[in-house]
Amino acid sequence: MRLAAEFRRRILDGELPEGTKLPNHRTLAAEHGVAVATLQKALGQLQVEGYIRTSQRGTYIANAPKAGSSGYDRITRVLRTGSVLGDGESVIVTEAHLVAPPLYVADIFDLDEGDQVVRRQWHTGRGQQRLMLAVTWYPAEFAVSVPDLLSTAAGKAPGLLPRIIEATGRRPVEGRDDMHARDAEPREADFLGLKTGTPILAGAHRLWDDQGIIEYGEWCLPYRHVIGYEYRFDAAPDQR
Repeated sequence: MRLAAEFRRRILDGELPEGTKLPNHRTLAAEHGVAVATLQKALGQLQVEGYIRTSQRGTYIANAPKAGSSGYDRITRVLRTGSVLGDGESVIVTEAHLVAPPLYVADIFDLDEGDQVVRRQWHTGRGQQRLMLAVTWYPAEFAVSVPDLLSTAAGKAPGLLPRIIEATGRRPVEGRDDMHARDAEPREADFLGLKTGTPILAGAHRLWDDQGIIEYGEWCLPYRHVIGYEYRFDAAPDQR
């Protein structure tokens, strides 16, 4: 699992570009200090997820793998690389405004009636492939410290979280992802290039520190995309 996660991260970050030929299994196993059988299990999982392809000529990074990013993937990537985008991905920001939020968003940010938040709607793609539609929300006061939150310029979109951290001194210490499968609504289907009612994976994430919510996001992925992330059991109660 750790080895598959390492390859997955390197592919999504662009360290292993599409079409890259991997060394033979024995060489890769020696490089990572694992048995050949362990390496083959890791590569087998990545092939199921669409990250790699194999042929008689060897093992290659797949062209436009059908792999989406979880909220955890995106947040850790932007903190690691400064960009929310994976290799070959592009972003289009369609809305960026100060708005009066829906009641449930106001509750999440613990706002009073009449308070505003920053709302950004954007979608990502790779070539002609649509990967994700997202809406992210931020405290209104962040727009003063980070004016790019109200910009729809694509070049200003990928690294907003590091700029928020630098400008406000607030850094996420905890987060939560929630996901469920459902049918695409007309707006979602239009942005993802699907028919209304097509199955999608929808999710929401929130990041916070001891002062409250820093970012809340809602997103959806087209069907036939795989997402995955690692987790630890350190916080689990002792069952012995």
